Amino acid sequence: MAGCAPKQAPAAAVAPGKKIKIAVDPVTRIEGHLKIEVEVKDGKVVDAHCFGGMFRGFENILIGRDPRDASQLTQRICGVCPTAHATASVRALDEAFKVKLTTNGRIARNLILGANYLQSHILHFYHLAALDYVKGPDTAPFVPRYKNPDLRLDPKVNQIGVDQYLKALEIRRICHEMVALLGGKMPHVQGMVVGGVTEIPTSDKIVAYLWRFKKVKEFIENDYLPLIYKLASVYAELLETGIGWKNVLCYGVFPLNDEESEFLLKPGVYTDGQDYPLDTSQIKEYVRYSWFDDADTALHPSQGKTNPRPGKKGAYSFIKAPRYNGKPHEVGPLARMWITNPELSPIAQKAGFKRMRDFGDKAFSILGRHVARAEEAYLVAKAIEKWLMEIKPGAETYVKSSVPKQGEGLGLTEAPRGSLLHYININDAVIKNYQVVAATIWNASPRDDMGQRGAIEQALIGVPVPDPKNPVNVGRLIRAFDP
Repeated sequence: MAGCAPKQAPAAAVAPGKKIKIAVDPVTRIEGHLKIEVEVKDGKVVDAHCFGGMFRGFENILIGRDPRDASQLTQRICGVCPTAHATASVRALDEAFKVKLTTNGRIARNLILGANYLQSHILHFYHLAALDYVKGPDTAPFVPRYKNPDLRLDPKVNQIGVDQYLKALEIRRICHEMVALLGGKMPHVQGMVVGGVTEIPTSDKIVAYLWRFKKVKEFIENDYLPLIYKLASVYAELLETGIGWKNVLCYGVFPLNDEESEFLLKPGVYTDGQDYPLDTSQIKEYVRYSWFDDADTALHPSQGKTNPRPGKKGAYSFIKAPRYNGKPHEVGPLARMWITNPELSPIAQKAGFKRMRDFGDKAFSILGRHVARAEEAYLVAKAIEKWLMEIKPGAETYVKSSVPKQGEGLGLTEAPRGSLLHYININDAVIKNYQVVAATIWNASPRDDMGQRGAIEQALIGVPVPDPKNPVNVGRLIRAFDP
């Protein structure tokens, strides 16, 4: 469904100083279930609440099971990023089983997750967010849309956007094939397991991956990036709104050495204008405004519990509120690119932006988040080229191990849409406790015990809503986070 009509449709003419409430329920063109409620005063959002209405409970499903089940079952948590869940889960299992990957196993995992990154970023922009800016034909899935959708592209550029929307469907299919070549199938990569990857890459498979990859890389460079920068020029004011907390966090993703001390996108934290090294002991989940037992608040994931309390007074979401050092942090492509601050694409450098932080506060905006995602796709594509030259045909990708009687592991990675954590505790060779802090939990969290808004809630403050019947910018902001 292309549009997301507000549940409440107040009159367009609103008296100055009067607050009105708008509920977007459900938020469409996202993966999952989300409701947003905003208060608008004098044409701008002054308060926001983010509602996660679905309880998944995978943590409870896993208790008492063989630990090796975790990497398969947790992929079902999310229909759009099972590969990331597989990665976080096997990293937790690697630590619990005390197993070290081969070089080929590490690179194979990078190629699997890397292909999924490219697919996910292309999916997000073209098939979820693009219709906030590009007008498709008056037929499904391009309609229904808002009566005043604020679509400004000239007909020629708009047609390019529509053509790319269709082309992106084929590019995504190619990315899925790349994942399946080394992961077994897609979605739900059976071949990513504790100890590495079950598929030993042959020369034929590497070549098959490579010729597919070339088409994807061309699309990113010649279609995706230019269109994003065109949107940034046409919708320039959307580089000025949606700043949020301006605190960001990254666990690190795509290890570049076997010691896993270097990453393509490095771990780190940026809080209140300062850079800090990542300290996972500073992560706690709060539940005062979540439908979970209040006794389980302010816990590190290694002590985490999943005891739902639907209907709890004052709560409004099945999403917990993770905080780092007691403060809300945004995660995702913008966070990763801001912390690593890599060199950007030629099109960005031509526009005067050599590195991500050169954008300054404009990066923390609706369109700034789209720019960061497209630039990250370019960065990952460049890395994939290098990994394809490093992987060795026929070399071992798997290290055999046995289930320990006792053990625990913390698996950290980055899903395309944000920081992802899996924790496992093994007792008597079965899972005693399993906790997941999923990528969107950081961004779409409700208020915490201290009353601080989540990342999306805070970023909505100040977003323009000139016509309450058509809260276009509310949808644009939400989808920029790819929740």
